[in-house]
Amino acid sequence: MSQHAAPVAASNRIWTLPNVISFVRLLGVPLFLYLLLGPEHDVAAVVVLALGGTTDWVDGYVARRMNSVSRLGELLDPFADRLYILATLTGFTVREIIPWWLAGALLLREAVLAVALLVLRRHGYGPPPVHYVGKTGTFVLLGAFPVLLLAAAVPATEAVAAPIGWGLAWWALGLYWAAAVLYLAQARAMLRADRAAERREAVAG
Repeated sequence: MSQHAAPVAASNRIWTLPNVISFVRLLGVPLFLYLLLGPEHDVAAVVVLALGGTTDWVDGYVARRMNSVSRLGELLDPFADRLYILATLTGFTVREIIPWWLAGALLLREAVLAVALLVLRRHGYGPPPVHYVGKTGTFVLLGAFPVLLLAAAVPATEAVAAPIGWGLAWWALGLYWAAAVLYLAQARAMLRADRAAERREAVAG
């Protein structure tokens, strides 16, 4: 009979290898923006962006393999993801690599979830657990960005890179909003349970 592995408990450690990887990822954000919007060294920006997207998977893998999951890491990882996405959307829109409506659709999703989180906090709840659909959408989006930039930076690759990049971008957008619907459904269920508990307390009182 197979046995499921016990979940890894998060520690309070700060200087773990996964956290160092996440810190390095964060340092890559201003470097990427400088390369993209300053001297417009697009090929170098592609490399930085690709490394940032790759280490999104690496830090989680290392944390699980080395049993070094930390509470700080659980916060740093999604924060680094959102910072990379925000920086890339800003830079790509300014450089007209992507249309404004795509950036708007992705940012609107973040705004909707931010409002939902504020409502949950007002009722004493933390954020819902991260869903694999949302994590997959983030991974696909971080894969789409360097491919789209490569298509713009190296015209010889455009015929191949552009369709791949846009295919990934559309897939990521769908997953992103599907995850948002799931998160909103979770939030609604939590709030309904809260109201039901309040009604029971009122009746009992």
